[in-house]
Amino acid sequence: MTSVLVGDAQAVHAALATGKDRVQLSLARETAEMIARWLDAEAGGQQVVATKGLREVSPAEAASMMGMSRSQVHKLLDDGIVPFRMVGSHHRIRLDAINAWLELEDARQGKAMAELVALQNELGLTE
Repeated sequence: MTSVLVGDAQAVHAALATGKDRVQLSLARETAEMIARWLDAEAGGQQVVATKGLREVSPAEAASMMGMSRSQVHKLLDDGIVPFRMVGSHHRIRLDAINAWLELEDARQGKAMAELVALQNELGLTE
């Protein structure tokens, strides 16, 4: 955590300690942008996951984030598609690996959809 974030975290805790329903404080732009992304995701109905430490999750947590079953996540791990590490007998998957997979999958699906639309147009199946 950068010193700016540490200072902002202290300011937030101090403002919350007042016990008031509404607080005012001044934050660094970096912190405000982080909070805005979180609020936008929550407002859009997305699930926001906050973790401590190495920012790693279990296969069950990864499955929720990736929109698939835990067994499908294990298949991605076993096939070497998503990197992970073992902690004892437990798989741990870094959030950046999940985000990278989600971006690749989104691009793959977008390309497939574009090909499908082109084929539909070629066959004259549009309305």
